[in-house]
Amino acid sequence: MDKKIFMKKSVLALSALTVLLALSLAPSTPLTMHPPRIHIRDSNSTNWSGYAVVTSLSSPQKGAVSDVQGSWIVPSVDVSVTPNAYSSFWIGIDGYSSNTVEQIGTDSDTSSGTPQYYAWYEMYPKYPVTLNMKVSPGDTMSAEVEYLGSNRFLLTITDVTTGATFSTTQKSGSARRSSAEWIAEAPSSRSGVLPLADFGTVYFSGVQATLNGHAGSLSDTAWQYDAITMTTSSGTIKAQPSSPPSGGTGFSVTWYHQ
Repeated sequence: MDKKIFMKKSVLALSALTVLLALSLAPSTPLTMHPPRIHIRDSNSTNWSGYAVVTSLSSPQKGAVSDVQGSWIVPSVDVSVTPNAYSSFWIGIDGYSSNTVEQIGTDSDTSSGTPQYYAWYEMYPKYPVTLNMKVSPGDTMSAEVEYLGSNRFLLTITDVTTGATFSTTQKSGSARRSSAEWIAEAPSSRSGVLPLADFGTVYFSGVQATLNGHAGSLSDTAWQYDAITMTTSSGTIKAQPSSPPSGGTGFSVTWYHQ
């Protein structure tokens, strides 16, 4: 799902829904998507929280990113606090400083007081595609987005807890490959950013990216990283990442407001 961080430089347009056999949008969810919407200069977003890495925060290099990997534990949602709300957790390439996102992840949503958990991938600005994979709170998910060349991307997600896995090769001729991300998001619908479900705290681990042929962790000195805080339009914090630990291989994101 594309997570549109309200970047000062761009507003992304919605595209038509893509439907694939054996894959469909979750039946009880709206037409959600994950577009980028980041204010790069102040590291705030109305729908993203987590970390991004780029060659340079002031001038991200196009074509630098070839791989991003990470794991997270699917968080449970508190239906008593947010009975109708949404939260997405993913790793991906692009979106921080560009108009596409190549991403794969999971959702922890609530609908009329009932929790819903599922996996998906998205090649924004196309709509996300929900996977036929059972996902439960507490499951450890491992994912990777790899650039194969010739505008092709390999997106893979594995439920380490159950052993279920999915991969797909997708094409994008407009991907800049200028950033890698590990994100908790409030997905969007046609009317804008949806309420953020109370997911408590989500934990990301095994954080790794490859830029210009060099593989490293979040805090590798070969690039720069940005901590992204999700806020309302008036500045109220909705979700915030922790500082990366020594080595930069993991961090957490904590929910504060829907």
